[in-house]
Amino acid sequence: MRRSLALILCLSLAAVLGACGDDQRGGGETTGGGGAGSGGATPGSLAHAGGGPAAGNPDGSCAVPAEARAADTSSPTTVIGDGTPESCTSAAVVAAVAGGGVITFDCGPDPITITLEETAKIFNDTGPEIVIDGGGLVTLSGGGERRILYMNTCDEAQVWTTPSCDNQDHPRLTVQNLTFIEGDSTGDDDEGGGAIFAQGGRLKVVNSRFFNNACDPTGPDVGGAGIRALMQYEGLPLYVVNSTFGGAEGYGNACANGGGISSIGVSWTVINSLFSHNRALGNGGNPAEAGTPGGGSGGAIYNDGNTMTLALCGTRIERNEVNAYGSAIFFVSNDHTGNIVIDRSVITGNVGGSWYPTYPQISNHDDTPISVTDSTIE
Repeated sequence: MRRSLALILCLSLAAVLGACGDDQRGGGETTGGGGAGSGGATPGSLAHAGGGPAAGNPDGSCAVPAEARAADTSSPTTVIGDGTPESCTSAAVVAAVAGGGVITFDCGPDPITITLEETAKIFNDTGPEIVIDGGGLVTLSGGGERRILYMNTCDEAQVWTTPSCDNQDHPRLTVQNLTFIEGDSTGDDDEGGGAIFAQGGRLKVVNSRFFNNACDPTGPDVGGAGIRALMQYEGLPLYVVNSTFGGAEGYGNACANGGGISSIGVSWTVINSLFSHNRALGNGGNPAEAGTPGGGSGGAIYNDGNTMTLALCGTRIERNEVNAYGSAIFFVSNDHTGNIVIDRSVITGNVGGSWYPTYPQISNHDDTPISVTDSTIE
């Protein structure tokens, strides 16, 4: 691990974590690759018009626990728009997110894409519950130039609210019924999170779609074209429910690691969701092999850290691609305490990489417990 979590927290409450993954194995030939993007959703494309693959795995049938379900938005704090598309502007979105509370949209009856002119940032003192609900009609775009949504409890500019910013129970952010396209954090920092960066508090994602998002294409410690998550409260799981990352050719997300999602020390529960056509573009792993820029692991999912769990139920992971390790899933528990649970899920047709000690397409320590029930991994 380049920078351990314990060290960072001791040094500064305002620190931002880096990725680790210092126990990779194997080598092997690299496969695939390509540029920093995934084809891009240009203005006028299906993604901009509200089209593209639906949210979630159509074959997923797992029950969703109460705490993982969509939030109640019947009494919104802020409604963006007055019923017309013209009223739903970047400035309105940024202001509403800064104000917190329950946020909904009234942009008319048709799908709409709002291209943000600056990243929408959560302020930590505007919760504790913050909900952003697009009603299934709203797409937020980073325009291929910026990250879409940012939350960081240890960022002083976003207001410190407790003396333990690394482990506080708020904000509790829910994004639901939204589409995120063309978020791009390339060059912003060494962390990732093309569409969403979430450090601290808690994040939940429900009925949402992630298309053509990107972060730095190389580097051992950057990841999560769709979502980059760090320091979730008390190690409680980050829920991803009925959501799609990529889903079809031309819609995939791409980053150095974790084409879909990436984290350090975070547990995930992924229910009835779909990951396909995402790419980990880096090469050389972590730490980077001599003569390489590093990265290239976790085509769909990249998990690194210590005690953590990855739980998949009713989820399909297919046609993702890597250059280093874990064409579907990269899961390194540095203290060998983590585990993976796969139930009623399908992992198939992911391409590239090496170091598959237990199951194909999953890179992990050979002593990592993996429970598989009623699932296909091939």
